[in-house]
Amino acid sequence: MKQKYVLIGAGYVAPKHYKAIKETGGELIAILDPHDSVGILDSYFPDCNYFSEFERFDRFCSTQEIDFCVVCSPNYLHDVHSLWGMRSGMNVICEKPLALNQKNLDKLMIAEEEYGKRVWNILQLRLSDLVIHLNKELSNVSTASI
Repeated sequence: MKQKYVLIGAGYVAPKHYKAIKETGGELIAILDPHDSVGILDSYFPDCNYFSEFERFDRFCSTQEIDFCVVCSPNYLHDVHSLWGMRSGMNVICEKPLALNQKNLDKLMIAEEEYGKRVWNILQLRLSDLVIHLNKELSNVSTASI
């Protein structure tokens, strides 16, 4: 049986998640983003449901059996969307950072225990060609020249 995913935030890193879900045999059944800029999504999951309003997305998700919520929303919303995913019965895959402060990170840890779900943090950009190039350049700079 295919694992079912929903995704929040269709910005810069979302296509990497579409590809990973597709390559691992998963099914992306719904996506939430306030801007209908999800054209690339159709090349991976043409039957995926698109929502621009959280309330409709939430209502749809409450009627489905979903394994994972993928959080690619703006950083300040990561903890809120991760909590929503766990409360809704899903494990969560979240772009970095998980939270912007220790208090909210602690809430996520408590929620993992309370809901019996997990949040996994993904560092997507560490594999970016630009970041790899920048790391190489920086490693060539000696501290004496700084």
